[in-house]
Amino acid sequence: MLPALAKIGLAPLLVDAVADALKPLLLGFAGFCALLQALVLWQTRGFAAFTREMRGQLLLSVLVMTMVYFGVRQVAPDAERWLLFNYLVVALCGLLLVLQPAPGRDERN
Repeated sequence: MLPALAKIGLAPLLVDAVADALKPLLLGFAGFCALLQALVLWQTRGFAAFTREMRGQLLLSVLVMTMVYFGVRQVAPDAERWLLFNYLVVALCGLLLVLQPAPGRDERN
């Protein structure tokens, strides 16, 4: 959405203001979804799934990076590169989670 706003011709400061408002909301939503998935994984496979399975490790990574993002945002809001790094790591972990086989499919084969 942000590249589309820039392409429309809106003022760069307005696009930056929208980005500053949307990124924390998006990361909060990603953290909430990862927490729900982690709870389901814990109920179905137990706590050991977080160390044995890649899915559990990715979910833990998303949760940790989301908490670090909000912590850094409170302590040092000027650390733009670190916040962008957290944002990109969460996006990469989300992509890797999508590429994982469905939980029932990997056991049947």
